[in-house]
Order: sequence, then C-alpha cells, then structure tokens
Amino acid sequence: MIGDDPDEAELDRVLWRVWRAVELPEGYRAEIIEGALEVQRIGRVRHAGIVNRLRRALSESEMGDESGAFQGLAVVHRRSVWIPDLVIARLDAGADSEDIGVLASAVHLVAEVVSRGERHQDRDRVKKRRAYARADIPVYVIIDDYDGQGSVTVLTDPRPDKADWGGIHRVPYGTDITIPKGPAKGFVIGEAITGPKRA
Repeated sequence: MIGDDPDEAELDRVLWRVWRAVELPEGYRAEIIEGALEVQRIGRVRHAGIVNRLRRALSESEMGDESGAFQGLAVVHRRSVWIPDLVIARLDAGADSEDIGVLASAVHLVAEVVSRGERHQDRDRVKKRRAYARADIPVYVIIDDYDGQGSVTVLTDPRPDKADWGGIHRVPYGTDITIPKGPAKGFVIGEAITGPKRA
C-alpha cells in the first residue's frame, strides 16, 4: 500500500513491476499482500472442490443480473493485488487501468478456503483479513478446514482505518451460516459446500 514515505512508495512501485514480470510454473500464483510478494501453490483437490461447489451454488443462486461469481480473478487495490479463491463482483466493473484484474471497489465479496500449513493459514486468517478490510470489501468469507473440526467465518462491516471488521460471525462445520448482505444476501453456506466436520 502506498503511504506518505517516499521510500515506501518507491518500494511499492518496484514490487508492482516485479509482480507484473514474474513468470511462475504452472500450478502457482503470486500476490502482493501487505507490501510483500507471496507465492503459493494452487489449492489441493479438497480445496478446489470446496471452491468449485461454492462458485457453482452462488452462480445458481438469485444474485441478480448485475453481479457474478468468479474463480481466478485478480482484485487490485492501490499497489496490492490478490487472487482470492472466489470473488463476487459487478459484471460491468471492467478491468483496472492495467487490465490485470477488477478494482476492489467493484467487489461485493471475497472468499478464501484456508490451505494446509502455518504460512498459508496466517495469510488467509490474518494478512488477507486485514488487507480486505483496508480495501473496504463488504464481505469476507473464510472456509477453514484447519480450525478445530472446520469452521466458516463471515466478516462484514469492514473498518479500513483499523484494518478490521465490525461484524464477525463464525460457526463450526455442520452449522449453516448465511451471507447477510450484498448480491449473495441470504445465501447459505453449509455441508453442501464444506462437506462434513473433519475427524
């Protein structure tokens, strides 16, 4: 994120150029999160299955004709770029000025399915939680196989100045949770999406 410090702003510009130029092997993606380039492997089979079930169910839901559910769509905010597991965005949003992705201001909801490993869990539970709040994205859904026997958290009412959320609702796998606002308002995430509780 570009701040008042000229050195920090220059570092952000360099990081942006590096991100634009990097060529990764198939099966990897790179994001700029909180001023750092992060590279990770694309999710495993269970991870991909959850994301696909969520996208398919959202696409079949009553979101209206103005928004859509996307996988693999980059979200750009200042000089940060994220590739959430799922994005609900305005269909008329168009691309950012560099044709990389959609601006965060056009995004209604982002969802992440937490991957195995401490580094990945920290990214989705902490870093992206702060980053999405700073970008004022209205809803952040975290589907987390590694929180106890599994949990779904819906974060709403972002507080960009605090990099936090006013509304936090978390349920264990096996309990339905409803998206409270935006085009997906009323959409229920339950076992049909997450699968049963983990053993």
